[in-house]
Amino acid sequence: MSNPATRLQAIFENIAATRMIGVPILNPAIHVEAVGFHEWEGRWIGVLVTPWMINLVLMPGVEAPLEPLLQGENKTWRFPSGAYEFMGLNEPELGTCHICPLISPVAEFATHDDALAVAREVAESLFRQTTSDQIRDVELTDGLEEARLKGESLMKRDLSRRDFLRMPFLGR
Repeated sequence: MSNPATRLQAIFENIAATRMIGVPILNPAIHVEAVGFHEWEGRWIGVLVTPWMINLVLMPGVEAPLEPLLQGENKTWRFPSGAYEFMGLNEPELGTCHICPLISPVAEFATHDDALAVAREVAESLFRQTTSDQIRDVELTDGLEEARLKGESLMKRDLSRRDFLRMPFLGR
C-alpha cells in the first residue's frame, strides 16, 4: 500500500470545506495537511493538521490491519518514546483508523507554519527513545512528569511551547 497521506489530506480538506464551515473553533490561518507519514510495523503513522485540531493518525497497511474501535473505546500503541492511547476514527471514506488527539482547538497558532513545526516535531519525537535521564530532567526542571504520575491535570498548568512538545512524549 502506498503512503495514504494524500488521501487522508484530501478527505479532511473536503470535511473542512463542507461539514466544518462556520464552526467557531476553526483557525483561519491553518489549513489541512498530513505531515510525516511513514510506514511503521506494516501500518502508516503521521500527524494530521486541520483548522480545528492536530492528531496523530495510525492507518492500516496491506498486511497489518487495524481493528475498529467503538465510541469510547481506546487502544494503547507503544512507540520508542512511550505508550499512547488512540481512539477510533469513524470516517467512512478512510476505513478503520486510530487517532491520538494532541491539540484541539488550534486557536493559539498564529500561522500554518507554526502548526506544521509542532506537527513535524511530534512526528519525529514519536520515534525517539526516551531515557530515564530525560524523564528525570523534566522532573527536576518543571515537575510535569511528577504531576502526570500523581494524576494531576497537566491542562491546568501554563505550558510553554517547549514544555508542550516534551510533555506528551514522556510515555506512560
